Amino acid sequence: MARVLFFGKLGDLAGGRARDISLGAQDKTVSALVDVIAEEDSVLAETLKEISIRCVVNEEMAGLATAISNDDEIAFLPPVSGG
Repeated sequence: MARVLFFGKLGDLAGGRARDISLGAQDKTVSALVDVIAEEDSVLAETLKEISIRCVVNEEMAGLATAISNDDEIAFLPPVSGG
């Protein structure tokens, strides 16, 4: 199972900071993972597709087309501001 982490407001929207999601044979990109999430939570999935949301796969910046597997850790990060 892939470990999916949600940081900041995304954790609130997801109802928790982490989920373990089993990827099927065809769910091998970040975009496909978001589609799997959409089956349970369309609002969260649409938020994850926003241009301001960053994705990290195994601690490296990634995009929606990045290949993933059940052994990966995928994190979604909202924009951060500070002053």
